[in-house]
Amino acid sequence: MRAAVEWEGVLPGRGGGSAAAAEPSSMAASGQAAALSAEQAKAVLAEVIKAFGAPENAQRMEEARDNACNDMGKMLQFLLPVATQIQQDVIKAYGFSNDGEGVLKFARLIKSYESQDPEIASMSGKLKAMFLPPMTLPPHAAGTGGVAAS
Repeated sequence: MRAAVEWEGVLPGRGGGSAAAAEPSSMAASGQAAALSAEQAKAVLAEVIKAFGAPENAQRMEEARDNACNDMGKMLQFLLPVATQIQQDVIKAYGFSNDGEGVLKFARLIKSYESQDPEIASMSGKLKAMFLPPMTLPPHAAGTGGVAAS
């Protein structure tokens, strides 16, 4: 499950996007998945988000959510594989391998553009929210700022 845990921190986002369409067949043929420009990455990201909204995928995600019952362990067991498959189905056309490693490479590429492009960052956050539960931090000791008083 190392990939699932690693994936959580770098998943791409969701949102509307206007972007120049990338040429899937030429990129897949040349194997240059990591060479997507920010605009191409944004277009692929928008396509991934659109795939999550397709009725059959939305139903698969809903069933996985129901099976997970808001349990983080079960989310990794049921929801993450469905989300991974949905992304794989899109990104394989752009030269990424059709496995978890391809999704990780895509996620890292998107992460690399997040600081340069606010729209990609927004889309990335929205996609993560589609299948990762909100993470809440445990409360810290009041007034100590995490440092023990002496």
